[in-house]
Amino acid sequence: MECSRSALYQRSICSIAYDWPKMDKQEFRAASSLAAVFSVRLLGLFMIYPVFVAYAQNLDGATPYLIGEALGVYGLSQGLLQIPFGLMSDRIGRKTMIVFGLLLFALGSAIAAMSTSIGGVIFGRVLQGAGAVGSVILALVADLTTEESRTKAMAIVGISIGFSFMFALVAGPIAAQLIAVDGIFWLMVVLAFIGIAITLFVVPTPKRVQVHRDAETVPALIWSALRNKELLRLDFGIFALHAMLTSSFLVVPGLLHGSLGLTSYDQWMVYLPVLIVSVAVMVPAIIVAEKHRRMKSVFVLAVAALMVSQVLLYANSSNNVYVLLPALIIFFSGFIVMEASLPSLITKTAPPDAKGTAMGIYSSLQFFGIFVGGVIGGWANQYGGTGAVFLMTTVIAVGWLVVAVTMKQPSYLSTRLVRIADSADTQTLAARLLQVRGVAEAVVIAEEKLAYLKVDSKIFDPVEAEALSRA
Repeated sequence: MECSRSALYQRSICSIAYDWPKMDKQEFRAASSLAAVFSVRLLGLFMIYPVFVAYAQNLDGATPYLIGEALGVYGLSQGLLQIPFGLMSDRIGRKTMIVFGLLLFALGSAIAAMSTSIGGVIFGRVLQGAGAVGSVILALVADLTTEESRTKAMAIVGISIGFSFMFALVAGPIAAQLIAVDGIFWLMVVLAFIGIAITLFVVPTPKRVQVHRDAETVPALIWSALRNKELLRLDFGIFALHAMLTSSFLVVPGLLHGSLGLTSYDQWMVYLPVLIVSVAVMVPAIIVAEKHRRMKSVFVLAVAALMVSQVLLYANSSNNVYVLLPALIIFFSGFIVMEASLPSLITKTAPPDAKGTAMGIYSSLQFFGIFVGGVIGGWANQYGGTGAVFLMTTVIAVGWLVVAVTMKQPSYLSTRLVRIADSADTQTLAARLLQVRGVAEAVVIAEEKLAYLKVDSKIFDPVEAEALSRA
């Protein structure tokens, strides 16, 4: 799973609907078509999670450790190449890099589909992850939208990713029954070429490619982002969350089979109601966190819920279904709340001109978490069984809870971009913008003709800020 899913899911459908008239047709076309490209690629990756272990056990050379590595290894190449792909797209073009990445993804999917050994599948999964186009897609969204519409465009992409994840967990077992898991890998090939077609023939071509600090990683800002302790706490959170998710899918299908007698093909009947309940929990939790400004409380409670779920799964040595199902509901409720709230916290915490850089690092840590979760989960499963996997995830959750409890209260500030006049004096303008009601931070970048602001949206006056910036 990709940088962007976590980074965007939190933006709500309601916020899009409220501001919808401000997006013109070209921007909507760009956002919706790029959301489709993102989704068709991720759909196949998510679909194999609930069915992969049962399939991989029959591959030549398979061991629990190597199965875990095969499930998570795409996160290693994805995490390593996510930022470089975005930087390369600044030089040779967004669409070129997206097509190249999707071709790599298709090649890796075909190799995994044809492989009869676990080593072949691991190689295919590495190539799948090497097609790290998520950062490029977000950069292209930024190229094709105005500053005023960009948040809504990113929200469209994020919501489509969130739905892809939930749909895939239910559709994966059904698809595996119809076309088998190797068929899902072939489906990924088809989806990759659909993504290429959408990129070439539906996505508009930007008039020019430029760096957008609110959507892309800026190399000069990486070190300062890595020294920000509050950002590092959030980076650890997304790392831990996806390590726990990947490790869990190494053993949860077996638990469902043992307790309910469900094959991996039938387990969608569990995932569907669990996800419905989890979304029902997520919506009021995010409302409380954002509208009523209880973000840290909701955040800590969600991490505590994740810890409780892992403790229950670890303690459930008898595989009691009355413990297993509540534990899964608690886990996925906490998971979805965190997927929604972590990106919001990154936005609130990052300096106004470094949001894209902070999100790039955050996304890379998400994928490294997938890799580490697969590797150490597979190792624990091989040498200690199911209980060892959940002991490991419990330790991760406890460590995360300590980190969460000691985090600072978030600022509840959002990032706003304001275009400035060509002749603006950056230092003077930044000082004047700080006098605008609701502006907490202001960074003016002359070469980009933009002012990056951190504002309290409840009291911020955008009209005054724009008047100052263009004076």
